[in-house]
Amino acid sequence: MSDTISREVAGFERKMQASDGLNSTVRSSARLFPALFSRARGSITDRERTKGNRLLFRCWSAELWAQQSRNQSALTEYLTSDAVVHGFDIATPAKLEFLQTFSSLVLRERGLKYRVQLTAPTAANAVEVALTISRKVTGRNNVVSFTRGFHGVGLRETAVTGTRSHSRDRGHPLIGVTFAPYDGVFGRTVDTAEQLRSLLMDKSTGIDSPAAVLVETVQEGGINVASKDWLRSIQAIAKEVGAIFVIDDTQMGCGRTGDCFSFEFARLSPDIVVLSKSLSGYGLPLSMLLIREDFDALHPGRSHGYIPR
Repeated sequence: MSDTISREVAGFERKMQASDGLNSTVRSSARLFPALFSRARGSITDRERTKGNRLLFRCWSAELWAQQSRNQSALTEYLTSDAVVHGFDIATPAKLEFLQTFSSLVLRERGLKYRVQLTAPTAANAVEVALTISRKVTGRNNVVSFTRGFHGVGLRETAVTGTRSHSRDRGHPLIGVTFAPYDGVFGRTVDTAEQLRSLLMDKSTGIDSPAAVLVETVQEGGINVASKDWLRSIQAIAKEVGAIFVIDDTQMGCGRTGDCFSFEFARLSPDIVVLSKSLSGYGLPLSMLLIREDFDALHPGRSHGYIPR
């Protein structure tokens, strides 16, 4: 490491140490990246390195911050018009326009028929509601999730997240989930989809019939990529066992794989789709579910509080 970079990193570390008394220890990204991000026009710029260094993120909402100039004037106009900023579950012109535009430009263009549920703002909230719907529709509790997957760090979302480091600090037993090996875990010659089918179809394995099969087509920002055939097999298995087929498109949806939805290349038809992060612009929190009409089963006002009976 050059002397200049060493001095820059040391200066950043001093600033971070000065804020340690205020910043919770749970914060990780600010400690992983020796950078102080300040601008996002064209690319995200590190203020501590003013000689044109540019940085890219693999996930989160950050990749759209770099396109903020497109949204800046529209957002400013909206804010200065005294329009509703936090609409929760009420009807607003902005929400109506969003739904109509999304339906026209995204759903109809692809021949998709879904109802849209705007959940609370994070992807974890949307995953929680997807599991609640699946359990209510099927009357079952078990969820099939996959090794190495990530679906959030709330209590229910941690339960379906494969990484052990995310679950060990929950302070609560994480139950109601069966983890299955993702595509390629044992090498490309081992068909993990067929393994899952055998486990679920055999009534002597001790595995409860699942309410949902929850999967990402690509895991952790591009590290693990499932094949088209494997994904189609997983969808078929979910149908065979009467489970809701849920795709969590939080990290890979909204164009990250080239298509609007990451499952388009495999021609999948998920029952529920989780969307968040790049769904919005300017770093604003937004998440939602796409739900098959016959599975839109929650009663008004029960989106987060429903307990299956």
